[in-house]
Amino acid sequence: MKTLIYPSRECWNSIVERPHLDVSELNAIVNGVLSDIRANGDKAVKAYEEKFDKVVLNSLQVSEEEMNEAETLVSSDLKNALRQAHHNILRFHESQRFESTKVETCEGVTCWQKSVAIEKVGLYIPGGTAPLFSTVLMLATPAKIAGCREIVLCTPPNREGKVHPAILMAARIAGVSKIFKAGGVQAIGAMAYGTESVPKVSKIFGPGNQFVMAAKQQVSLHDAAIDMPAGPSEVCVIADHTSNPVFVAADLLSQAEHGTDSQVILISTSNALIERTQEEIERQLEVLPRKEIAKKTLENSQMILVHDTLEAIDLSNEYAPEHLIICTEDYESLAEKVVNAGSVFLGPLACESAGDYASGTNHTLPTHGYAMAYSGVNLDSYCRKITFQHITEKGINSIGRTVELMAENEQLDAHKNAMTVRIHQCRS
Repeated sequence: MKTLIYPSRECWNSIVERPHLDVSELNAIVNGVLSDIRANGDKAVKAYEEKFDKVVLNSLQVSEEEMNEAETLVSSDLKNALRQAHHNILRFHESQRFESTKVETCEGVTCWQKSVAIEKVGLYIPGGTAPLFSTVLMLATPAKIAGCREIVLCTPPNREGKVHPAILMAARIAGVSKIFKAGGVQAIGAMAYGTESVPKVSKIFGPGNQFVMAAKQQVSLHDAAIDMPAGPSEVCVIADHTSNPVFVAADLLSQAEHGTDSQVILISTSNALIERTQEEIERQLEVLPRKEIAKKTLENSQMILVHDTLEAIDLSNEYAPEHLIICTEDYESLAEKVVNAGSVFLGPLACESAGDYASGTNHTLPTHGYAMAYSGVNLDSYCRKITFQHITEKGINSIGRTVELMAENEQLDAHKNAMTVRIHQCRS
């Protein structure tokens, strides 16, 4: 990892800048696949599964027999872990339920909101280099709480045409029954457009590689909403002289092993901590099965020495990390100053892995600086707020003339008239 010593604020823009990729060719490839899926449905999905996932599928949908078989292949310990994680995720997201309040904005005018679940949602669960069964719980649990009528899950199968049993077990625990064997761009297209097998959904959730992200953004223009734009995963750790370098190194490596395009940053007030963390990274790295991936990530990552923790939190807010770990002595006061981050982990014992799996918070988060404008997935992500208003005669008397004047001055006479005829009715 590159180390920067007391960089000036004029240099911060280059520090927080993410890599920019030329995606013109990628977008063209994605557009071609999506067009094929839209035109040819299941046939095209199966063809791309054969091409990209090297598997010939007779049927896209996971059968009940496959669900039952998967349950026998998952250990009791992992089942219990999945149930505990599901319980915590359920409990945290249930606390986010919306309670509507009717407000009389002026005499005779009452306004309120109603929260309504999105009827059909699609969940994308990557297979790739690691089966993300935890993401099943993160996406399906709030969808069930919200009351989504149809939850469709797509995930790539292996070369034997099987979905990883832990993914199916997590889906059963979370209450998802419509599961399809489709990965990558073809999965996003199938859910956005609908095929003979895969239902069309209104909103698509879930992480993925750059092809999946490009597909989500393309279908969001016309066919289905998406949870958020996203890029590669990232973590920022703020540490000081009291921080444990073993913990800090472990946190950085836990994110670095995600993929070679991930990014990790350490911001510290202690040069000694930076040096000890670097040594600890080298020691821990050697025993990681995914060490080659982590090594590549570390080449694009940085350790930054700053003067104090206030400067550290300012730099972090400029970076707007997906995950932020604050393990300094003053972590509680720094937490109050966080304005841009996806999910924050406070104190020496709150590792990012806890939020990734079982603390209860959601791990589907904005990356690539989008934390400046987007929230992570939460219960509201699966709902729409519909507004209502009711106006009595007293309400017409309260706001009628205001509406007329504003409509008249916007030169929208039909708008004005809609109020004027009501004013006359109430006066007669």
